[in-house]
Parts: sequence; C-alpha cells; structure tokens
Amino acid sequence: MTLLLDTHAWFWAIEAPENLGPQCRVALESPDNELFVATISTVEFGQLQASQRIEFKGTLESWVRRGTEALGLQTVTLSQAIALLAYALPGRFHKDPADRLLVATAIHHGFMIVTADDRILTYPHVMAMDARR
Repeated sequence: MTLLLDTHAWFWAIEAPENLGPQCRVALESPDNELFVATISTVEFGQLQASQRIEFKGTLESWVRRGTEALGLQTVTLSQAIALLAYALPGRFHKDPADRLLVATAIHHGFMIVTADDRILTYPHVMAMDARR
C-alpha cells in the first residue's frame, strides 16, 4: 500500500504515537507499505509554528528532516496537476486549501491518505485510513 500522511498524522507518528490506532501503527511500520508526505504539510507546520500553536525542538527544517528520516518518508511535491485538481475535486468538499491539496495529491497519485479528519474520511472520492483506528 502507498500511504500519504496527513499533517497531523505525521506529527502524531513522531511526537505523539499514542494518538495513532493499532491498525494505523501496523500500516506505518509495515515494510510492505511506502510512506509519503506532501510539501503542503511542511507549509502547515510553518503556519502553526508562526502562530505559536506548535513548538518544535530545534528548527522546523531540522524537525522535518528528522521526521522524514525516522519514518522513512518520501516527499511528494506540489505540481501544477495537483494544484489544478485541488479546485476541481469531484463532488462537494470543504474549502480548506491544505486539505484540498492533500486530497488532490492522494487522488492524483493513487495514494491512501492517513488522517483523523472526518471530512476527508467521509469524502467518497479518495481512499482514506482513519489514523485513530
């Protein structure tokens, strides 16, 4: 399986693994699965840090580097195709730009998104795994 971690799922996996459910932990630890994060998650972390809603040990850059290495994550970058899809998603989806980009990334690449966001989990046009299970 190829998994795309939502921003909070990435954070939980590194800083609060007790928030992840047992099925999710197994999926993240399985050598059979490829794990990805999207560059928009780094943007979200930067916004959270700038608004003092999150604090990292060290710099954001060092946390991202450690966080990707610790989990063996690959980074999927934002492309024009993903940016366009984010605002052409099928059906109804909420307006949060980061969530739209994450969902568009998952759809574009055929990834399953790992999230605890009920709006994403119930969106029928993307494969999703509940990070809490």
